[in-house]
Amino acid sequence: MNAPFPYDGPEALVPPITQALTRVVDPEVALNIVDLGLVYGVDARDGCVQLRMTMTSAACPVAGLIVDEVETELDRALPPEWKIKVQLVWEPPWSTDCLSERARAFMRW
Repeated sequence: MNAPFPYDGPEALVPPITQALTRVVDPEVALNIVDLGLVYGVDARDGCVQLRMTMTSAACPVAGLIVDEVETELDRALPPEWKIKVQLVWEPPWSTDCLSERARAFMRW
């Protein structure tokens, strides 16, 4: 299974990581962070999942909530010994080019 975001790690972890991240919804637009294109990359190795992500705006008022949900959902999906690190980045800046086809259809773009 190919991940819908840049991924480096064991193939067996792609489904649980993807499912966990699609459960995280940006409440401002009612779409999950994967379809919004907020996940810039996931690196899973040596018992640690490192996730690089962004927000649709640097002024996003729910950024902390979304990051907390990402950590919670990954914690539920991964083996208990795995550590989770979420890095919020602003480069490259998010744009509508990041949206999945599903998100474009939802937004009627």
